[in-house]
Amino acid sequence: MHIPFVDLKAQYLSIQSEMDQAISNIISNTSFIGGPAADAFEKSYSEFMGMKHTIACANGTDSLEILLVAMGIQPGDEVIVPAISWISTAEAVTTAGGVPVFVDVDEDFLIDISKIEERITNRTKAIIPVHLYGNPVDMNALMAIANKHGLLVLEDCAQSHAATIHGQKAGTFGHAASFSFYPGKNLGAYGDAGGMVTNNDDIAKIARAIANHGQEGKHKHTREGRNSRMDGIQAAVLNTKLPHLESWTEGRRKNAHLYHSLLNENVQRPHERENFRHVFHLYVIQHDDRDGLMAKLKEAQIDTAVHYPVPLPLMPCYTSRFHHTEADYPVAARLAKRILSLPMYAELNSEQIAYVAEHVNANY
Repeated sequence: MHIPFVDLKAQYLSIQSEMDQAISNIISNTSFIGGPAADAFEKSYSEFMGMKHTIACANGTDSLEILLVAMGIQPGDEVIVPAISWISTAEAVTTAGGVPVFVDVDEDFLIDISKIEERITNRTKAIIPVHLYGNPVDMNALMAIANKHGLLVLEDCAQSHAATIHGQKAGTFGHAASFSFYPGKNLGAYGDAGGMVTNNDDIAKIARAIANHGQEGKHKHTREGRNSRMDGIQAAVLNTKLPHLESWTEGRRKNAHLYHSLLNENVQRPHERENFRHVFHLYVIQHDDRDGLMAKLKEAQIDTAVHYPVPLPLMPCYTSRFHHTEADYPVAARLAKRILSLPMYAELNSEQIAYVAEHVNANY
């Protein structure tokens, strides 16, 4: 039995007729950049999030970079980021002119809130909490620190669509939030796409202008910007998928809980805290011989992945600049050597999950 890591075709087949119609409408109307589909998605996503503004853009990395600029990050400003994330979280800070300041993670792979204040200086301007793997950060505790020190907060929600903290959606606590709609995300397009969400009118106005060459109207360039518009087909795909997101999320959660019940007690499984809705973009276990387990699962035709094998501050692009060592980020350094992502998507069936669990258990 071959178990793919993710099966986007299975998801497509479940909504094939409505998806084909949505894409056909874009082609027949030749509305390829922005247009009614993008406008409709922005409106629908704002309603889904319960926020005033959604600004569609070309990808999740752009959404981080644009929001940092729109929030006023200046050259030399320090922005606190977690030691484990995809590189976009940190490189966006540098691209915006800022300096990424790394904080070690806790045992749930999330920024260690207890270690944030020791990294704050008079140059610190913002914090980027990452709701990694679909597991939301304790935003109430983080916002208390941010408010105490007068810091901006940009939530990185690339992996946390529909995650909640005490019933409130991740992405609605900070001053703004960044979303990726990369195809493999819980809400994914059929190509690159991203979005920015905020209740702040000024941030929204600036971000929207930056994403469209700095325009606040046709040929009215109030600033220099970039070309980061969502194309019509991606907007149509997202419009079609959004009504299904909740049921897909529950499918992921059901499958995660089935993994929980089938994996033996020696397997270190993801931790879901009370009143924190984990949406399981990834289902990440730990093993002392991660690479050996990965090889054994490959032999059984089970696809796996590692997210992420090297902590951000230990990547060459940052060690050459900041000279970090593993001793500076001991938790991130230890976890990065142990983590393994198992197949996870709503369309996984119980037989497939049982097959994966059987082969994982056999190697513990």
